[in-house]
Amino acid sequence: MIIEITDDARRQIEEMIKAEPENTKLRFGVKGGGCSGLSYSLGFDTEVNEELDKVEMINGIPVIIFKPDIPVIENTVIDFKQNMMGGGFSINNPNATFSCGCGSSFRTKERVGTPGDC
Repeated sequence: MIIEITDDARRQIEEMIKAEPENTKLRFGVKGGGCSGLSYSLGFDTEVNEELDKVEMINGIPVIIFKPDIPVIENTVIDFKQNMMGGGFSINNPNATFSCGCGSSFRTKERVGTPGDC
């Protein structure tokens, strides 16, 4: 398994995916940007490129991962936290060597990305 999705995150994703078209999958990866150089990309997608994407069933959720992103996100845990102010996904990536204060931007030893506005 490339990443882990906690039970709390799974429940939230299952609820959100109900509003999406049939055969929708969760897409998780990284993109350039943010104040540290890389930002997480988490959303829904129905398109899979067999050559570039890997599809895995993780805790009951079909997940698409762009193959070149695997070394950067391997062993990452996606969780969902609920508090009095609302809720949101949290991402714990053991490969991140630096994360900024906003919590959504990071860099790794192998991949720095392109820093921008947070």
